[in-house]
Amino acid sequence: MFDRTTWIAIALSVAGLVGWQFYYTKTYAPYNAQQAEIQKTAKLKSDLASSASSTAKEKHLTSPIPTPVPHVQALPAASALPPSGGSTPTIPELSAKRETLDTSRAAYLFANNTGGIECVTLFLHLGANEQSLFLNKDSGLPIGALCDSNGAAIGGFVMEANKKQGATKFLLNVPGGLAITKSFTLPQSLGSPEEYIIGLDLSFKNSGTTPLSLPGYYIAAGGEAPVHIQDLPTYTCFDWLRDGKMTSVDVNWFEAGKIPLVGIQTHPAKDLYTQPESGIQWASVTSQYFCTIVTAPKDQPGSGVWARRYEAQNGADSPAASIIYGVMGGLGTGPITLSPGETITRHYSIYAGPKDFTGLSKIGGEQQKVMNFGMFHLVSEFLLWAMNSIQQVVHSFAAAIIILTILIKSALWPLQNKATSSMKRMQLLSPKMTELRAKYKDDPTKMNEELMKLYKQYGVNPFGGCLPMLVQIPIFFGFYSMLGSAIELRNSHFLWIHDLSQPDTLAHVMGFPINLLPIIMAGTMVWQMAISPKSGDATQQRMMYFMPVIFLTFCYNYASGLALYWTTQNIFSIVQLYLTRNQAMPTLEKVAPPKAKGAKGGGSGKKR
Repeated sequence: MFDRTTWIAIALSVAGLVGWQFYYTKTYAPYNAQQAEIQKTAKLKSDLASSASSTAKEKHLTSPIPTPVPHVQALPAASALPPSGGSTPTIPELSAKRETLDTSRAAYLFANNTGGIECVTLFLHLGANEQSLFLNKDSGLPIGALCDSNGAAIGGFVMEANKKQGATKFLLNVPGGLAITKSFTLPQSLGSPEEYIIGLDLSFKNSGTTPLSLPGYYIAAGGEAPVHIQDLPTYTCFDWLRDGKMTSVDVNWFEAGKIPLVGIQTHPAKDLYTQPESGIQWASVTSQYFCTIVTAPKDQPGSGVWARRYEAQNGADSPAASIIYGVMGGLGTGPITLSPGETITRHYSIYAGPKDFTGLSKIGGEQQKVMNFGMFHLVSEFLLWAMNSIQQVVHSFAAAIIILTILIKSALWPLQNKATSSMKRMQLLSPKMTELRAKYKDDPTKMNEELMKLYKQYGVNPFGGCLPMLVQIPIFFGFYSMLGSAIELRNSHFLWIHDLSQPDTLAHVMGFPINLLPIIMAGTMVWQMAISPKSGDATQQRMMYFMPVIFLTFCYNYASGLALYWTTQNIFSIVQLYLTRNQAMPTLEKVAPPKAKGAKGGGSGKKR
């Protein structure tokens, strides 16, 4: 039975878990309600538009391509483009015109005026409620648009689309001799990750008689917002890479700073993120499992980036809904100088698709860093490779996770056995430790010195039982990072779990989600601790009972694939303990002291 201190510790831990869940529910329940409203609206639009199929690829769609809300207004020409020859150019606003070009994996909705990709529809992936999945559906800033450092797009482009050649051209002629051409080319490589890459040739031509000095423009990456009801907003980020180092800014960066509980504001909300760095290789906007990456030419890297948060949905249709935030951004071109008759062309590439580590690695340019695996990225990368390799054989990601866990635990079996033996030796040493604590209870320093002598005298490592746990921490966090960003587990089923990349919520009780697998995980941890040999003092043993609550809190609202991994390894450890618990107890004998240096040894020395 537990003593009073242990029960207090457990009660405080449970209270902490309930408090966290209350905070989580209060924070994200309105967000989830808003997502549900979006899905309901999308389904209604799908039903109304189901008979309006106009292209061959539209048979893949379950809802129509949305019309973006123009959050970003086109700049007046006088502020968007520099005067040439003393004149002030004017750019007319054009009527809406759209063309859809597609490949076997995606459809791209091009629009004139701002001249870019308003929306990308991914055929091989589904959003919530099995609706079509759209990228950049409501940012109002087309992918590939030219904009300034505040994100305001330059308008006035005229579109020329050629569906047979898979190309779209946008032209803008400015009085004074400047002509801007943007040519988008759809990918030609079928069945490879490069099929998500669109080429963009950006040309500036000076057809006038005087030199032109153009300010730095920005190529828009469009915007990304959460696409699933359970996707956490912290995964909605703007990322950029320079000298092999990625910088990431999520939507919470724009929030006003506040001291928790007190509510005192430390800094106001931020409207714009800018960095004037040069030598930038690429910039991207990402959600939890999808991204759009704009890569600069190798010989002309980007100069500066900007990012801005936007309202993906204002919640006007649902009184219980809150604002959902997305993030948009752009990559700078740097200043441009054109002599009379000179043309400068720069080639950009745009990746719009899933966050597929293997595919992004093949593309090159270190674009796989958009996965943001963190400090244990090498562990995450190995685990992802191993999981995918096993899945190709068993054709189930859940089975792959279970098999991979068993393989890892089998490799650690000798270490676990050694740790179990160490804990049993500590258990035998416990009476002597208790005597020392009682003897030196008023002198903690002396007590610790005597305990260390006791450990050394009997050759016992007090931390030997903790070693398997320490080894598994990088594996746990490797799984944590990998499962939070890898596309593979999305919409993968297992038993009652509908999606291994989401919590396995069975129901809600008073707004509290009932996630079964993390509860089973915590239960197996308690079971494992109950049958493990007891080592250390009573305080250390009580502290260990915090572990199930900590892991339960950590995994409760995370991908169920993580709880599946930890539950499997718990069950494996329990079986291992039952197999070894009946082994004979190790003997507790004093270790012979090491021989002093220079001591004579049994006549082996040479006589002189």
